[in-house]
Amino acid sequence: MIGAVIAMQSEAEILLSEMQITRSLTVSGKNVHVGTAYGKDIALCICGVGKVNAALGAQLLVSKFDVDKLLNFGVAGGLNEKTKLCEVYQIGAAVQFDFDLTQLNGTKMGTLDEYEENYLRLNRLPLSLPVKNLGTSDRFNDSPADYRLLTQELHADIRDMEGGAIVQAAYAAQLPVFSVKAISDVAGSGSTTEQFLANKAAALQNLKTTLPAIFEVL
Repeated sequence: MIGAVIAMQSEAEILLSEMQITRSLTVSGKNVHVGTAYGKDIALCICGVGKVNAALGAQLLVSKFDVDKLLNFGVAGGLNEKTKLCEVYQIGAAVQFDFDLTQLNGTKMGTLDEYEENYLRLNRLPLSLPVKNLGTSDRFNDSPADYRLLTQELHADIRDMEGGAIVQAAYAAQLPVFSVKAISDVAGSGSTTEQFLANKAAALQNLKTTLPAIFEVL
C-alpha cells in the first residue's frame, strides 16, 4: 500500500477526487482516507503544515496502515531561475535547513545528529520530471538570510515545510520515499505570499495531470 502524506486539504483533493474511498477516519487528530486510485491501494493522511505534523503523519501511516512506501506531493516555492511557476518537479534530495548543530558538532547546516550528510536522498521515479534539491523548514517567509543559506550554501532549488521531515521518517522506517512538487511561488519575484495565493490552484492542476504517470510507476 502507498502512504501519501499531504500537508493541506487543497493539495490532497487532487488525489482524493480520483480515489474510490473505502473508509475515512481520524487517527491522532489526522484525517486519513483509505481506498484505491489509478489501480493502486492508497492510505492518504492529511497531516497539516510543518515538520512535526509531517513526521507524525508519515509515522502514523507506517505504524497503523502498514504502508510499504511513502509519497509526498504538493506545492512549494522555487528558489532560482531553474524553477518555473506552476511547473512540476520531482525531489532528488532533501535537507532541513533550520536544523543546526554546527556549533556543537562542526557539521554542515542541516546535518541530522544521526547522519553524516545534510542532504538525504529520495528514491527516483522513472519519469521525465526534472529532479531538484529541496530545503525544508518550519518557516514561510521572504527572509534574505534564508535565501542566501538555501541558494549559496545548500544549493537548494525548492523549499517547503514538510518534505525533509517525511524523508527522515521514511529513513527511520526503512521505506522508499518519493516526492513531487509544483511551484506556487518563486523567490525574487515579489511577495511569495501573494504569489502562493495567486498560483496555488494552477500549480495543483498541473500536478494533478502527473498523478496517473506517478502512480503507474509506484
